[in-house]
Amino acid sequence: MNANITCIVIIGSIVSLVGTMIGASLGVIVREPSNKLLGAIIGFAGGIMLSVVVFDLIPESMNKWNFVFTIIFVVLGAGLIAIIDSKVDIGSTNKHLKIAFMASLGLMIHNFPEGIIMGCGFAAGGTLGIKMSLIIAIHDIPEGIAVSAPLMASKVKISRILLYAFITAFPTAIGTFAGVYIANISKNVLGACLSAASGIMLYVVCGEMIPESSKLWDGITSTLGTLCGIVLGLVIVQAF
Repeated sequence: MNANITCIVIIGSIVSLVGTMIGASLGVIVREPSNKLLGAIIGFAGGIMLSVVVFDLIPESMNKWNFVFTIIFVVLGAGLIAIIDSKVDIGSTNKHLKIAFMASLGLMIHNFPEGIIMGCGFAAGGTLGIKMSLIIAIHDIPEGIAVSAPLMASKVKISRILLYAFITAFPTAIGTFAGVYIANISKNVLGACLSAASGIMLYVVCGEMIPESSKLWDGITSTLGTLCGIVLGLVIVQAF
């Protein structure tokens, strides 16, 4: 079991790191990505997450547990992350470094429950863990851009930017370990973890990603990105 947990933690860490580092590299290359591009990417990632949660993660929780408790824990998961989100809202600023700090802090906080989601997915068996790893990697790309772009604007060295992006992905490893360990305690605990993780993802998608996508670019590009993400999410659910 210890060897399996170690492999899962390594996989989860690599997946999150790949997504974050791709985003950070894009931020370094593009330097000032347009709101149109960011809106499309965030909408796309949100659409994928929405599909997998609704058509795979929640049904898997119902199979492992039951309908009533699944709904209850979905609501509890969404409520918990909403409270956390409200408590860490520092406010807005025009300072590039402060923006980068806020983005990094938010990324680290979000990466921990993302790791839990991946750990629960791998513990559930089948290919659910692989699906969750893929969508979380895509989800981390715009967050990597959000960290690197303002640092580039502040003339921070590229090596340091990539190092900071690497550090922000680390909490995923901790979350993955916690998720797979907790989920293996019992079938009921696994169902609770899956449903709570679904609530967390639903809040992130509906409360942050889709609104942020529309805010960045109030046009058809953001909407098309979300729709394409939903379709790709359906393909992922059926393919694996």
